[in-house]
Amino acid sequence: EVVRLSLPEDQKISVTTITVGLSTVLTCSIHGALRPPIIWKRNGIILNFLDLEDINDFGEDDSLYITKVTTIHMGNYTCHAYGYEELYQTHILQVNVPPVIRVYPETQAQEPGVSASLKCHAEGIPNPRITWLKNGIDIMPKLSKQLMLLANGSELHISSVRYEDTGAYTCIAKNEVGVDEDISSLFIEDSARKTLANILWREEGLSVGNMFYVFSDDGITVLQPNECEIRRHIRPEERIFTSYEEICPRVEGEGTRSCLWASAVNVRDKYIYVTQPKQNRVMIIDIQTQKAIQSLDVDPLPTKLHYDKSHDQVWVLSWGDMRKSSPTLQVIPEASAGEDQHVIRTPFEGVDDFFIPPTNLIINHVRFGFIFNKSKSAVHKIDLETVTHIKTINFKNYSCVPQTMAYTHLGGYFFVQCRRNRSVAALPQLVIDSVTDAVIGPNSDVSGTPYISPDGRYLVSADEDSGRIKVQALSVRGEIKLIYDLQTNIHVSDLTFQPSFTEGNQYYIYATSHLQTDVLFVELSTGKMNVLKNLKDPITSKDWPWSNYNRIMKDSGLFGQYLITPAKDSLFVINGRQNTLRCEVSGIRRGNTVVWVGEV
Repeated sequence: EVVRLSLPEDQKISVTTITVGLSTVLTCSIHGALRPPIIWKRNGIILNFLDLEDINDFGEDDSLYITKVTTIHMGNYTCHAYGYEELYQTHILQVNVPPVIRVYPETQAQEPGVSASLKCHAEGIPNPRITWLKNGIDIMPKLSKQLMLLANGSELHISSVRYEDTGAYTCIAKNEVGVDEDISSLFIEDSARKTLANILWREEGLSVGNMFYVFSDDGITVLQPNECEIRRHIRPEERIFTSYEEICPRVEGEGTRSCLWASAVNVRDKYIYVTQPKQNRVMIIDIQTQKAIQSLDVDPLPTKLHYDKSHDQVWVLSWGDMRKSSPTLQVIPEASAGEDQHVIRTPFEGVDDFFIPPTNLIINHVRFGFIFNKSKSAVHKIDLETVTHIKTINFKNYSCVPQTMAYTHLGGYFFVQCRRNRSVAALPQLVIDSVTDAVIGPNSDVSGTPYISPDGRYLVSADEDSGRIKVQALSVRGEIKLIYDLQTNIHVSDLTFQPSFTEGNQYYIYATSHLQTDVLFVELSTGKMNVLKNLKDPITSKDWPWSNYNRIMKDSGLFGQYLITPAKDSLFVINGRQNTLRCEVSGIRRGNTVVWVGEV
């Protein structure tokens, strides 16, 4: 008998839209006598159901069952009968996400006549629409030059506040699959009526938040960017609270006392953990009191920290020595407890670097991380909770030794930058599908360091040799599309995203250079480029052996408008709202380790 298979023309492509958290069934419409078993692929890779947690093919009709859909499942699935690949059906899975919002500030007090801003950041798929209520009543009819909505409603701006503007302002974000809301309160009171409690609350509570902590040769500088004001300077000879050791002990044979820092992380706006590579220790700073409270001995030359929010632990990479001959990875558990901390060794050998995906408003739990070994064409997937090795993903076929990674939850893609081989041109990035842990292949011809926007929608790749910056967008169908190919003469050292002040769900990027004094600014919605000139020379790579990022660019979170970047002997504060230089703070040498602290 002959196998005769058919697929109705109008069913060659089928689109399914499902809300996150629900389950869905994709059914293959290929029919016919003696039809062989159906083979399913995702992104062109055959699905092996034994390996997959949430995807099954149980059922008689060879359908594909996804039990709990998340944003990583969006994208292309195809089915064909075994041995008959030329006849296939494509299923496009779109995943909708109900809105999630944050407002800022939760509460504020202003004097009559000044301006006030209430901000609301909303994420969801499709993009949510934002509306505002004041004391439960829609403010739309009240809009005027005095009361304006900016950036698609993400900011409510009152140009000159009056007593009657006091109230509870509710931000409501809505899309096809849900709604979220939160309140930002505004109090208007003249200075004479400010109660003692209010003044004390301001002095005590507000004065420690919304600061940059800058770690430099001369200790720790706490900088308030709005007024460009140094709020506190922790000097090298100050003492650590518990052990009474000096913050930066004098090194034998060196005349001047000088601090050396490599990496620092913010732990829930309560503590900052920072490495001192020459002291072989991690120091913990209490943000509330702005004091160093503890130091932890770790393996020699700790150079990189990462705070894994999902498990409240800080990962520490030590090199062993400057040749990185005996690197180790250690973990500090219960990092936000901040008292009597201890260090746990991990079983991983020869770690050159590691990558832990960031969390965002939509993805608040991360289960897995990745380790790269020196000169090996592979990454090792690890379980962050149990601190164990799960599997190895091999890149031998692509002769790619991984250098950096980035991740987007939209389609669940990892992008891997391959290490430069002196003799050949830059290799393209590799794309890994986190659903199957398989290498899909190269990211077309895009090379360089990958950076992903906080919402996962944009991938910006900076090729430091050529100065090319390529911007790709991730669609709600999990497609990766090139939108800009920018030729610059900036050899990028570091790059960060600043939420736009004129459009909701949009970003600007700010990029520093390894060698030049310029900072590049790109508006992602248009591709328009600008340069901030003459921000002095960056720290030399020789003076910054710890990473490729010899000139960092640090933003101030979801609602901040200031960015900071160090030169050799000073710091520059950039006003991201106006895309201008805010100020230069001189006398800060090698301040290339910076942490932003938000509302405390």
